[in-house]
Amino acid sequence: MEYDVIVIGGGPAGMMAAGKAASKGARVLLLEKNDSLGKKLLITGGGRCNVTNNQPDNKLFLKKLPESMKYLFTSFTQWNVTSSLAFFHDRGMETKTENERREFPVSNSAQSVWDVLVAEMKKYNVTIQANSPVTGFALDAEKHISGVKLQNGTVLSAASYILATGGKSHPETGSTGDGFTWLSEIGHKVISTAPSLVPIALSDNWAKKLQGVSLQNVKLSVLQNDTKRETRTGNMLFTHFGVTGPLVLNLSNSVRELLQYGEVMLLLDLLPAMNHKEIDEALQAIYLEQAKKRVKNITTTLLPASVLRAAHKLAGIDIEKNCNDVSKEQRKALVQLIKALPMHVSHLLGLNKAVITSGGVTLDEVNFKTMQSKLFPNLYIVGDVLNINRPSGGYSLQLCWTTGFIAGNSCFTP
Repeated sequence: MEYDVIVIGGGPAGMMAAGKAASKGARVLLLEKNDSLGKKLLITGGGRCNVTNNQPDNKLFLKKLPESMKYLFTSFTQWNVTSSLAFFHDRGMETKTENERREFPVSNSAQSVWDVLVAEMKKYNVTIQANSPVTGFALDAEKHISGVKLQNGTVLSAASYILATGGKSHPETGSTGDGFTWLSEIGHKVISTAPSLVPIALSDNWAKKLQGVSLQNVKLSVLQNDTKRETRTGNMLFTHFGVTGPLVLNLSNSVRELLQYGEVMLLLDLLPAMNHKEIDEALQAIYLEQAKKRVKNITTTLLPASVLRAAHKLAGIDIEKNCNDVSKEQRKALVQLIKALPMHVSHLLGLNKAVITSGGVTLDEVNFKTMQSKLFPNLYIVGDVLNINRPSGGYSLQLCWTTGFIAGNSCFTP
């Protein structure tokens, strides 16, 4: 055989796996369907690339992945957050920690991450074959994987195969769920996939008019039938269609589930650190100090001006009036809205806007010490192909680094 290892998919997990296998002396071929590697990697985090979540304690990190914890403990003893940061730092890419432990390159560019991974593969002579769509696996008479079939009819063989094709999010980057199809064809159980970590479209016109306004450390609750189903605190952003940002993305799976059963509402607490009385007193002070100003011209650090104007309107307050014309009843209504601003969910955005997809190969069919398929010992499955639900904040890429490293380290013995 010309190659010891064939890696299918040139995303973050595939590049990590290819570099690691080659560093052990393996002859590695990386097959990429696009004309270049890492297209989705380059757009992650708005092009800044949230490399990982800087939580070095494995137990605390994995608490964010409750459904997968029991599988991943053994993986994270081999390669974890500390390992990933050391890998990039040792290769000259410095990082910085931002809100909620999100780790980014100091350069604020995903290109820096891409450069490190590509340099690692070049250092160890990984052969990269772009424009090479795969159509599936070839099986021998004993139903062992004997090769990968390319769209042009070629069958390429190796001792081991690493599947790193990603999920279905951002299909324009090549993530179209091909790996799920191939795994199903050879007998693996694949949990059906759906968009995950997606922005939420609202039917409220006032919210859409706040496009571009970001809010820090606000509290958002998901309601159905007047019952709170989930509440989180974090950062969010208003858009032309509704809302997005880490806080919204991390609630989107709950919203999706509930939409199956009826209408869903979001309740936004704009000032979770203050109670009703404190907000009321703060508003009274603003109105007193700026008594002769029109409500629409209020200046304050309490809330962004555009958000405060919108809240006044929703409370039935004429923003053309002076502050000293606002009645006590109107002020009380405004306080209620600031603590519980209702937003009506229209729908979730689709795969083209999803950060990741939920679903994938069932975890019981993978050995997480090696990332080997339990059905095909020369097949290794990594990254977003695995059925691991994870929040926004660097968790997805950390899973790519961990599973990619383990597969690359396990698939070849010199």
